[in-house]
Amino acid sequence: MEFPQIDPVAFALGPLKVHWYGLMYMFGFAAAWLLGMYRAKQPHSGWTKDQVGDLVFYGAMGVIVGGRLGYVFFYNIDKFLADPLWLFAVWTGGMSFHGGAIGVLVAFWLFARKTGKRYFQVADFMVPMVPIGLATGRFGNFMNAELWGRASDAPWAMVFPTDPLQIARHPSQLYEMMLEGVVLFLVLWVYSAKPRPAGAVTALFGIGYGCARTFVEFFREPDAHIGYLAGGWLTMGMLLSIPMIILGIAMLVWAYRNDERGVKP
Repeated sequence: MEFPQIDPVAFALGPLKVHWYGLMYMFGFAAAWLLGMYRAKQPHSGWTKDQVGDLVFYGAMGVIVGGRLGYVFFYNIDKFLADPLWLFAVWTGGMSFHGGAIGVLVAFWLFARKTGKRYFQVADFMVPMVPIGLATGRFGNFMNAELWGRASDAPWAMVFPTDPLQIARHPSQLYEMMLEGVVLFLVLWVYSAKPRPAGAVTALFGIGYGCARTFVEFFREPDAHIGYLAGGWLTMGMLLSIPMIILGIAMLVWAYRNDERGVKP
């Protein structure tokens, strides 16, 4: 199957080129804001419209700063050591989910400190909206014809124009869009619709994302400059995601035990 002809540039304003990838981030943040506003309107939500807007802004900064730092230090540390200023060359591209996740967790802490809310009151409110941003981001990867999958003879395998080998590959970006985005959003949205122990929703996000990403890594081509880390199957994506599953399970048990004791983290 041939990759559809998609111009990565959505439109140009003189010398300024607006890429679909950047627009996908904007769509993700906008969707998070709209969903957050909807939840804030529910009875006894404990949230105001202004707080939702501020939290989305904090989260966006966490994604951008953390995502860039994660990409540099998790995936390209050698390049950074050779040229430290490359860290700031954001126009060349390069974002990491795991770095962005750390950035968002820090942003939640800063927001909680500013507003006087409990940490998991903030995190549990926001994380059900995060998968929508993951879905739009992965679709942006697909439109950029980047982060494609391993070689495949599946009927839906595609030949990506950016692939120097020009062989059919799994459209792993779309797999991630569905699992990390659509499926995880539905699970978290339904689960968080009822009162849950503090930290439980955040824990379920970690478990869900970690499982989805680890599964898709079996179909996604490893980064060329890193390759497989061990045994011809472990990838950097797996190495960063498996701890999320373990930590998420531990957090879920902790959350329910604290709830039984009446502790509010």
